[in-house]
Amino acid sequence: MGELTKIPQDEAATPASFGAITPMGMISQAVANGASIETVERLIALHERWEAGRARKAFDAAISAARAEIKPIMKGATVDYVSKKTSDRTNYSYETLDAIAREVDPILAQHGLSYRFRSQQSDRGGLAVTCIVAHCDGYSEETTLSGPPDQSGNKNAYQAIGSAATYLQRYTLKLALGLSAAKDDDAQGAGRAAEDRQPEPPRFDPRAAAGRIRRSLERAAALDDLGGIWMHETPVLKDIKAAEPGLYSELERTKDARKLTLTRAASDIGDDEIPY
Repeated sequence: MGELTKIPQDEAATPASFGAITPMGMISQAVANGASIETVERLIALHERWEAGRARKAFDAAISAARAEIKPIMKGATVDYVSKKTSDRTNYSYETLDAIAREVDPILAQHGLSYRFRSQQSDRGGLAVTCIVAHCDGYSEETTLSGPPDQSGNKNAYQAIGSAATYLQRYTLKLALGLSAAKDDDAQGAGRAAEDRQPEPPRFDPRAAAGRIRRSLERAAALDDLGGIWMHETPVLKDIKAAEPGLYSELERTKDARKLTLTRAASDIGDDEIPY
């Protein structure tokens, strides 16, 4: 009694005894104890899996933190044109790749994240773009989208491929980061609740309207149909006449030509006997 018990040196506590040993520590011990090559190789494989799991957890934490800081991207660019082939109007707003990069790049860098793109074109002309989001610890994830060249807006072949590439880059990056977009109203809607904001009415396009009416007139199967189309479209015709009188005159000529064709098909009377 009263005497201190002396702990043998080989039984003294070591740092490893106070917590779980890592795979790298296990490799060091195995090498020190003269373990076989097969044992060391299994431990190395275990270490690689452990590092991969740690890197994935770090990636998930970084993505979560970055997304909490990234604000919705403003749709500051607009596409608005009338097709030369169909006279149909295309109008929409979108966020550019530059706008996305300006918003996300500084935030991603703060959390050890980066992204890059990889593309591949098929024999049939389709394009596949892959966005690779990587973390500095080594883990990365990929998002891939594919589509045909963008033939809208009278583009040439090279422009069609470039437009499709930019489009796919934007959307793969948005999907990879889980980004949302908001329309840029130039701060006019600040302070108003979203449900109180009225959508802007579409702008009247006389050429698109004239193209639609022209196609209806040309498809009229009878004189009654032709007259009904003209009467039904009277309000739109007035707007076309006010905006572009030349277009209105072209529609009148289209209507008269179709009337002449339908009248001749219905009877054998001369042109000067047409009732209206």
